[in-house]
Amino acid sequence: MKRPIVLVCTLLGLLGSDALPQDTKAYEDMSFWLKAGQENLQKNLGYRNVEKRAKNVIIFIGDGMGMSTITAGRIFKGQSKGTTGEEYKLAFEMFPNTGFAKTYNTDKQVPDSAATATAIFSGSKCRYKVIGLDTRSEYNHCDEAINRVTKLTTIADWAQETGMSTGFVTTTRITHATPAALYAHTNNRDWECDTSIPDQYKGCVKDIASQLFENAPGSNFEVMMGGGGQHLGLEVGPLDPDTCVRGDGKNLAATWAENNPEGRLVTNAEDLMSIDIANTTKILGVFNCSHLPYHQLMTKETPSLANMTTQAVKLLRKNQNGFLLMVESGKIDIAHHKNYAKLALREVSELEDAVQAALVQLNLDETLIIVTADHSHAFTMNGYPLRGNEILGFANDPTRPEILPYETLTYANGPGFVHHRRNDSNNVNETWIPVEQDKTRDDPFYMHMAGMYLKDETHGGEDVGVYSIGPYSHLIRGTFEQNYIAHVVAYAACFKDWPSHCNNAYSRYFYEVANSVNPSTNSPFLLLSTIVVLWMVVKF
Repeated sequence: MKRPIVLVCTLLGLLGSDALPQDTKAYEDMSFWLKAGQENLQKNLGYRNVEKRAKNVIIFIGDGMGMSTITAGRIFKGQSKGTTGEEYKLAFEMFPNTGFAKTYNTDKQVPDSAATATAIFSGSKCRYKVIGLDTRSEYNHCDEAINRVTKLTTIADWAQETGMSTGFVTTTRITHATPAALYAHTNNRDWECDTSIPDQYKGCVKDIASQLFENAPGSNFEVMMGGGGQHLGLEVGPLDPDTCVRGDGKNLAATWAENNPEGRLVTNAEDLMSIDIANTTKILGVFNCSHLPYHQLMTKETPSLANMTTQAVKLLRKNQNGFLLMVESGKIDIAHHKNYAKLALREVSELEDAVQAALVQLNLDETLIIVTADHSHAFTMNGYPLRGNEILGFANDPTRPEILPYETLTYANGPGFVHHRRNDSNNVNETWIPVEQDKTRDDPFYMHMAGMYLKDETHGGEDVGVYSIGPYSHLIRGTFEQNYIAHVVAYAACFKDWPSHCNNAYSRYFYEVANSVNPSTNSPFLLLSTIVVLWMVVKF
């Protein structure tokens, strides 16, 4: 038990170590970099692969958290701690194993969250905006016969069949694309309510909210937390006009509460954090009508992602067979779509807080943790700001004073185009409002510059990082298709009927026989039998 505790302490303790104060003039000399390089080398030489069953699995999804977002996010977090920022490492960047996932859909070079989450959770890629159906099913067109044969199972199904507890937490609606990919099967990710399904398809497919509560694996989840009350028929705040509202009169959350008397339905942070976990079997947390507020703007009524993660782990780890948990920081993506760079980076920090909350509760010798993104965004960092320059500031090279100020963080497209466009001048060279004169720069909803107008900024198509620690985390390496992640999870956790390291004779004995023996039993016959079996395994 000492090794994982030491590793967690090391991970958390090294964050921001050797960091320089923001206003420092004493940058690192040759000896510093040589020493740092050797320390990193020795640390990596000291890692050993953990080759035992992953009793617990947590997958963290930073929705839209591409590499430029991670880089800017680490600098933002470091600078919020009073350092220059560049040297800071997010908690998951300290993980020993890293790879890159290719995110394209079967019909799109640049993907969406529905299809990418389906790939991560089912092990199979699919079409753009389709959830839980393979590529033979069409977007926005339901054919019951085709859907039946293209229906995919997910890591949630596999974990439940293995006897593990399951759940998810998100800062989006619990019916939104990423969590829905764990449990739903639909031709359109937007069919979250009964009213959103076209009349001709109402008999072909259930709305996503109904699938969550009425069909496995959703109906078997021990933990479900996020927003989306209006999709469940539950009133928890003002309605969101940009998404659907139930029209069938059902209150799915109330029905869940009736059917789970030992479970807890909670709608605010205080009730969530005061749950008696020992005497609770399930948690349904619904904290807003639609998505949760941005972390920077939330009140004490709304739990943080770290709060939800903490309570989820406490409940799920009661199962001696282990658990599977998905944690999504979903509003990174939503902020990027509106060119709200500051809010997006704050949501990256929210994800890091959740990762840290999980690390301090779990034994890394038996817990596989994977942190990744479903896709990237059309978001970039521009040159050439000085070391330690404010990440939300201007990127100008100070040796080129003739160049007008421009932002370090900008977007290729999005609504920020209109915010910065100058329309009150007859001079064709006066295209943009000077960014340094913008009085709204400190506003949380300040839009960074975008090069082309779109109502919503687009995703990006480059590969995304995958960070892992724990049993068989060393299988996350190189560049791979995004669907590979589900196969790693199934192998590491020894899911029922999936190829895994538990399939050989010794492992079958160790996991299925030895672990089923009551530790208090001291039968000499049992001891002798154990020795004989082990001898036979080794010999043959």
